[in-house]
Amino acid sequence: MRIAYLSTFYPFRGGIAQFNASLYREFEKNHEVKAFTFKRQYPDILFPGQSQFVTENDKPDIIESERVLDTINPFSYSSSAKRIGKYKPDLLLMKFWMPFFAPSLGWTARTLKKKGVRVISILDNVIPHERRPGDIALINFYLNQNHGFIVMSDAVKNDLLKLKPEAVYTQHPHPLYDHFGVKKDKIEARKMLNLPENKKILLFFGFIRGYKGLDLLLESVSKLPEDYLLVIAGEVYGKFDEYDEQIKRLGISNKVRKYVRYINDDEVPLFFSAADVCVQPYKSATQSGIAGISYHFDLPMIATNVGGLKEMIEPYGTGIIVDKPDVDLLTNAIQEYFMGEKAEKLKENIKIFKEICSWKNLARAIEELKERITERPVNE
Repeated sequence: MRIAYLSTFYPFRGGIAQFNASLYREFEKNHEVKAFTFKRQYPDILFPGQSQFVTENDKPDIIESERVLDTINPFSYSSSAKRIGKYKPDLLLMKFWMPFFAPSLGWTARTLKKKGVRVISILDNVIPHERRPGDIALINFYLNQNHGFIVMSDAVKNDLLKLKPEAVYTQHPHPLYDHFGVKKDKIEARKMLNLPENKKILLFFGFIRGYKGLDLLLESVSKLPEDYLLVIAGEVYGKFDEYDEQIKRLGISNKVRKYVRYINDDEVPLFFSAADVCVQPYKSATQSGIAGISYHFDLPMIATNVGGLKEMIEPYGTGIIVDKPDVDLLTNAIQEYFMGEKAEKLKENIKIFKEICSWKNLARAIEELKERITERPVNE
């Protein structure tokens, strides 16, 4: 099969680029696959982080790609479709995570679909966490340009079926990120990060956004004994000032370590190896790429029961689910984690889970979905 993979690739950085690179590497073992990416992914004014692009400190998987699509230049939509069409793909594969990309990716897909190319999208989100006027119209437009979908959680599946009840889809768990290298010795990792050896370390990792509930976790830390330490590692979308003020108000500066910046790939093993547990106190969610990293390093999760987080944890016994985003419930779950042999049992379950959520199995699921949609009329 000849696959055109249109999404975020090098020189862009971040979890989506990492996901695409891992899946690309799996496809290239058995198929002819070509990566196409953005000339411009986000206008700088709309990007809240430090940089969209890899830096000299990153260690990306450099996938050779053609930069064809400018999200805010409609003239590039047709030219991108033309360039991808010259490759004569059997399948156009894309990734969708926010309505902003619906016009550019949707128009490109629409053009290729009319020429007989089958189109599949991997849906990170359907309905965004932070909705804006016009989102649903954009999402509907995008969904209608696809023949089939890959969803990785019940929450995303349900959102998809609300908007497109007849959608052809396959559900597969989010694969584990396995490109960060091996787990390090805990004591060594803590020394390298200048963290104390004798604390119970909670890790809050990834982009810091309001819906991720860091404020709840800080409140929870204020209720925990002095032998607990929260490590915050990730780039903030917006400003960190409100969290600094909360830390000061709660009087927990001695119980919080901040690494509020983009975490380079070679640093990721340090944070997950140094931690005792990864905490996701989200107020809303679909699925979580952070869980995929955490499991790669055999680190259990504590997460709230929102979106698809529960189904990434509870069926496999790989962490603790908190019934709702509530400070007291979160505090109790954290303390429960450190009781008896709880943590060790969860770590054993992660080893079993890792055999299921492989990139090989996701690639196979996409191949099987392609066969299903091939049996349907081209323009359905």
